[in-house]
Amino acid sequence: MKSICVSILILIVSNFISYGNPIKKHSRVDLPVKAQTGIKTGAEQTEKYLPFLKGKRIAIVANPTSVIGKTSLIDSLKTLGINIVKVFGPEHGFRGTASAGAVVADSIDAKTGIPEISLYGKKSKPSKEDLADVDLLIFDIQDVGARFYTYINLLARVMEACAENNKELIILDRPNPNGFSVDGPILDMKLKSGIGMFPIPITHGMTIGELAKMYNGEGWLTNRVKCRITIIPVANYTHAMKYVLPVAPSPNLNSPQSILLYPSLCLFEGTIISQGRGTYFPFTILGNPDMKGKYEFSFTPASIKGMSETPLHKDKVCFGLDLRKYDTSEFRKTGQINLKWLMELYQAYPFKDKFFDYKQSKQMGNFDKLAGTTALKEQIIAGKSEKVIRDSWEPGLSDFKKFRKKYLLYP
Repeated sequence: MKSICVSILILIVSNFISYGNPIKKHSRVDLPVKAQTGIKTGAEQTEKYLPFLKGKRIAIVANPTSVIGKTSLIDSLKTLGINIVKVFGPEHGFRGTASAGAVVADSIDAKTGIPEISLYGKKSKPSKEDLADVDLLIFDIQDVGARFYTYINLLARVMEACAENNKELIILDRPNPNGFSVDGPILDMKLKSGIGMFPIPITHGMTIGELAKMYNGEGWLTNRVKCRITIIPVANYTHAMKYVLPVAPSPNLNSPQSILLYPSLCLFEGTIISQGRGTYFPFTILGNPDMKGKYEFSFTPASIKGMSETPLHKDKVCFGLDLRKYDTSEFRKTGQINLKWLMELYQAYPFKDKFFDYKQSKQMGNFDKLAGTTALKEQIIAGKSEKVIRDSWEPGLSDFKKFRKKYLLYP
């Protein structure tokens, strides 16, 4: 009996370590692994940018990842006497309390009394009026290295607003947790949308600072405007380094596992397959009610405030793949996203004509826009091999890898 109890205790502890305890607060999630010793984010190197801020009216584009240690960048800078006149909040809001896709309204930050202007709702970039009383902007938001993660689009819009209103932008750079991967089809600009604005692959292997240089250098901003930027680079960092985020970048990327799986699993948002929204393990599990009998693993999406109030297949038992213990070191070895799960679940799903029906699934966007090409869906349906699919991404992918090099800040 004693040995059984010990075994159960070990199992409980191992599950806690692997997956984390159920999240009760979704505004900020501290990931269960310490940030790497030696790496210093741009925000942490205050001595390099405080001289630019003294005596100026500062606006900050920020969210819960905008931290120095465990303290919000805004709170830290206020303590240092910096005059912060407003904060611009992206999807999920400055404090991160809004669900994915939910409209965020302008408000007053309860903790600091600073006005928060939403850039996820009625407007997508700061207006002339918003910037009238601002001398300098700071951009400090953690990216995860995928084309469809919308903060890189927000960066471009903020750069445009600064260029149009003759304001300088300071970018406090942060590591890319998927910085080792440059993979996927280059976006066909006919499919340009809010989940893909620029001709880059699914994983671009760049930081926010490096992308800003590319936007300027390639003339990708509206009307080919160029933004005056000052980048505070990450210290002691290379793209090959493993980096575990100290704060969840968004409510549904709440574990190191989900962040590494996201570039592969987000494609399922253009399908009838749930990626685990409505559970405490989003982007680590896949399933659908119609695959009962094909898979033993199951989960039931439910409404979770701050994460997903109306998840796909709400209150229905879904059957599929449990990837919470998948060895994500495979991504680092290959530098590639995983296509096998997409190919497997398409074959396993019994109603093929519904698999890519994003309108029926009511998810984030259609599959072609997520993939950046119409070809991938057609190839999956036709049963093409992974090699044939990957070969079709050339020469675009190789060309991107070459011209990307001139914008890199890190080896």
